[in-house]
Amino acid sequence: MADQRIIKLAKLLVNYSIGVNPGDKVAIRGSAAGLPLIKEVHKEVIRAGGHAVPIWREPEFEEFLLREGNADQIDFIEPTSAFPYVEADAFISISADTNTRHKSSVPAAVQSKRTEAKSEMVETYMRRSANGDLRWVGTMFPTAAYAQDADMSLEEFEDFVYGACHADKEDPVAEWNALSAMQQKLVDYLKGKKDVRVKGPNVDLTLSIDGRTFVNSDGKKNMPSGEIFTGPVEHSVNGWINYTFPAIHNGREVDGITLKFEDGKVVDATAKKNEDYLIAVLDTDPGARYLGEFAVGTNMGIQRFTRSILYDEKIGGTMHMAVGASYPETGGLNKSAVHWDMICDMRDGGQIFIDDELFYDSGTFTVL
Repeated sequence: MADQRIIKLAKLLVNYSIGVNPGDKVAIRGSAAGLPLIKEVHKEVIRAGGHAVPIWREPEFEEFLLREGNADQIDFIEPTSAFPYVEADAFISISADTNTRHKSSVPAAVQSKRTEAKSEMVETYMRRSANGDLRWVGTMFPTAAYAQDADMSLEEFEDFVYGACHADKEDPVAEWNALSAMQQKLVDYLKGKKDVRVKGPNVDLTLSIDGRTFVNSDGKKNMPSGEIFTGPVEHSVNGWINYTFPAIHNGREVDGITLKFEDGKVVDATAKKNEDYLIAVLDTDPGARYLGEFAVGTNMGIQRFTRSILYDEKIGGTMHMAVGASYPETGGLNKSAVHWDMICDMRDGGQIFIDDELFYDSGTFTVL
């Protein structure tokens, strides 16, 4: 008999996160390790009247392509990869890696080339998402590899995952509705505001949000979620930030990152670990050195760093910013093949001022 938490999570993904309608073409992408959740999601899509389109994608396939493929093969986007972004009405992506470092030794230049090859497809996905043509959600099925990264046993990590998604609660939807209502108060407050100042032991930044929209991320696109985010005015960012958590990208862990911004652009970037990789990603294309996202994590049920951005960017008491592509629904204009989130702990005196009013202090929203 399936774990009841898996069944609840599947129902949450299909009925709450993307709201499958009869006749919807629903892409369900995952790998063999995530089959228990994929099966339950498939059932729920059928029950909701949708057309389920399972797409099998093992991480080892792309790893082999990157290691042995020629330039033409690396540039080729197979139809099954494009379908969720270009043709589907809704898309559920279920990550279930059995080795989170499987691409670690693939040269950064090769990975960047593959990222560039996907850029048009990703841009289409972001545009369709922004205008409502594509409803999507990403989640993770707990595996031993993720548990090891998080320094937990598999059982402990399973409890963490289902707890973070509220799939262990009697009424998960009620839990997400409560978080959504709280975050909407913050989004309403931020509407029409212009200037942001972020100060603390690890950051001193100014940026503009003039004309930009904050999004209430309440489990409709990421599961779990718990953040508010926007796209800062592209050339407005000035100052510096030390990211207090390692940043993971394509299986590479980059630690001790410090970025310095001038007129929006990263003009200096250093790291204590894998600095060469950091620079290579920032040099992917011109937009990779500009910010595409400014966000604050609000999920107080997530307090542990797991080395999975799906959870870590939501940690209550942190902020994160992404170099690279903006989400169009925020009004952000930055374009890039890159979107790399990096996280800074704010619980030790970090403050955010909005139009010179204290908005956030040491992990607490002072305007609530």
